[in-house]
Amino acid sequence: MNIVVCIKQVPDTAGGVVFNPDGTLNRGAMMTIMNPDDKAGLEAALRLKDQYGAHVSVLTMGLPKADDVLREAMAMGADDGYLLTDRRLGGADTWATSSTIAAGLKKIDYDLIITGRQAIDGDTAQVGPQIAEHLGIPVISYAEEIKVEGDSVIVKRQYEDRYHEIKAKMPCLITALSELNEPRYMTPGGIFDAYDEKKVTVWGRDDLTELKDENMGLAGSPTKIAKASDKVRKGAGEKKTDLDPKGAVDYIMDKLLEKHVI
Repeated sequence: MNIVVCIKQVPDTAGGVVFNPDGTLNRGAMMTIMNPDDKAGLEAALRLKDQYGAHVSVLTMGLPKADDVLREAMAMGADDGYLLTDRRLGGADTWATSSTIAAGLKKIDYDLIITGRQAIDGDTAQVGPQIAEHLGIPVISYAEEIKVEGDSVIVKRQYEDRYHEIKAKMPCLITALSELNEPRYMTPGGIFDAYDEKKVTVWGRDDLTELKDENMGLAGSPTKIAKASDKVRKGAGEKKTDLDPKGAVDYIMDKLLEKHVI
């Protein structure tokens, strides 16, 4: 069984975010981490590898420094990695990103594709299902449990206040929640192998023969950013320290009525 996990190197928002003049993120100027939902998807793939002897590949699209997140995944146990990087791919929205990743996946043998539910830098939850649409394969989203039965997968899917149990034949795509599992740590031996033994294949735009020019990069993105800014800090607000309990209640109720909350 061949599993490909799509991972993303995302900004570590604890260190702040930096924007380019056109409103896109300046990824080269920020500290980065592996997207949490993607890491859970990677752990799910590695558990299937432990159980069934699957071959696990990881694929990402990003700047050349995204090689680091692939090496991290290989240090955790993935077998090889693929990096899609080219200036012409930059500034992509979800449509252009999914089109590019699907073009890369068409060059790889896979039975199962796992992505995170969503990335913490965009929170759209669109790329995984869009990849499946481009590839013409089934998609099961919001996975909290994954099992393999013959040539099918059985997924416990989170759905509002209940769960769905869905069975689909492979090839298919699954999007994983961070609650799916507790990802393992890298090992010293794994780190050594990731940098000295395992291989990252780098593909540019010219290697992606299935990708159309009108579906890539900023120019091929139908979503346009109207405005982007850092999180605005709120003021301290109004403080009242001279009220007894009844007066405090009356004051709050007056404010709620004044602002048409009630």
